[in-house]
Amino acid sequence: MAMTTHAEDTRQALALRGRPVARQMEAEIARRVEAQVAAGRPPKVVTFLVEGDPASACYARAKQRAAAKLGIAFELRAFPPSVSERELVREIAKCNADVTVHGIMLELPLPGRMRADNVIQAIAPEKDIDGLTAANRLANETGAPGLYPATPQACVRLVEHYGFQLAGRHVALVGCGKTVGMPLFHLLLRKNATVTVCHAGTRNLARHLQQAELAFVAVGRAGLVTPAMVHPDLVLVDAGINETADGVVGDVHPAVTSHVAALSPTPGGVGPVTTAQLFANLLQAMELQASGLQTI
Repeated sequence: MAMTTHAEDTRQALALRGRPVARQMEAEIARRVEAQVAAGRPPKVVTFLVEGDPASACYARAKQRAAAKLGIAFELRAFPPSVSERELVREIAKCNADVTVHGIMLELPLPGRMRADNVIQAIAPEKDIDGLTAANRLANETGAPGLYPATPQACVRLVEHYGFQLAGRHVALVGCGKTVGMPLFHLLLRKNATVTVCHAGTRNLARHLQQAELAFVAVGRAGLVTPAMVHPDLVLVDAGINETADGVVGDVHPAVTSHVAALSPTPGGVGPVTTAQLFANLLQAMELQASGLQTI
């Protein structure tokens, strides 16, 4: 796609809002929850929170409210900052063995003295509804049965809901982290997209964005993508989360909205879909557990 020179104008991009997508998902999730309750298997999720990070506590309670609306039992287990890694792992093991617990989430980040990977790997893969364990990451890479990370799935659901197809499209992926970028890369490949992966070592990010038809950004750097980097036909999904003095913002500068075809807002874009996807993962976890099928 040819490079385009932009002039300031008053047009606004199509807002890829997450709430309409989440509402559709929640209706289906609620129906499936009712069926599980009627079958004597009320869905239950346990979230582990080590206190000390206000954002993590806020996210955990937002999930708790969402679960309540869906009729899902939600237990928030909060621990003081002094909790040991061994104790946390021991409590997770108890939930692994508890057949009434179908999903386990771990709020990140953990205190710096803890080895986060050790704690994550303590979660049984078939209950890992965040899709963070090595077994589920491998399943996501290969397309095998498993629980895939929620945010990458939410990104794909969002663009498809608004009618943007990925098959055969040139997609720029900005950011290749373990929780969003890399798992999203594999999902995009399975959607038959042609993917250019951009990262900290990429030269001239603007050139890659200007050649793409769709772009997904998940770096964690406020204002990374500016109007000069994009073009009027670009569909842009902002999965970045940044805490600033002005509140939560994404990786895309607000001025970009008048320079692209479509843009997901932050907040209100990927976030609501991610939350719904977590509970869709919970129900998939219940199916895996009921069938006895293990992830890779």
